[in-house]
Parts: sequence; structure tokens; C-alpha cells
Amino acid sequence: MTNVEQHFERIAGELAARDGVELGSGRRGFGSDALTVDGRIFAMVSGGRLVLKLPAKRVVELIERGDGAPFDAGKGRPMREWVALTDASSRRWSSLAAEACNFVGAGAGSSGR
Repeated sequence: MTNVEQHFERIAGELAARDGVELGSGRRGFGSDALTVDGRIFAMVSGGRLVLKLPAKRVVELIERGDGAPFDAGKGRPMREWVALTDASSRRWSSLAAEACNFVGAGAGSSGR
């Protein structure tokens, strides 16, 4: 198990007590091992990185600070509300994951583009 996967498991354990939060989307493929709230993905491990769904403005801020990189889900086009966190931000991953859970759980998430 990689360091990122260990962090993800710890984060999943921390957020599991929240209403509507589950590990796994209940389907195969994209997001099958993701953290969801009310059935919508807010955190996952992809390509060895922790990936979160946050407001587009927050994603830009994290990228500009060097705490994240654009996430494109292998489609060659960055998704504006998704960020792949860097190791430099690892001490804040739990709080950022909680922020993502709040964002998606509030119904603020869009189509993910």
C-alpha cells in the first residue's frame, strides 16, 4: 500500500461518521473506490495522487500555491473542479478532504468539468 493510499484510508475513517459518506460508489470503473457523499464522489486516489472535488476558484488557488495540479481523468483536458494534491500539501489533506465533502455534500458540485 502506498503512502497516498494510507492517507486516503485514514481520511476515509475520519469522514465515515458523517451522514451520507461512504467508501465506494457501488459501481465498477471510475470512482469505484472513491469517497462519496450522498452518492457523489468528492475524494479518490488516481494515478498515485489524492484527488478532490472543490470549487473551481479553490482549485486554482491550490494549483497556484503549488499544493495541487490540474486533474484531467485521462481525457487530456483539466476538470475545473478537480485537483490532484501534491505531497507538499499532505499535512492538510484531511482538512482539504473535509472541505471537499462539505462542497459536494452541499450540492454545490457541478457536472465535474
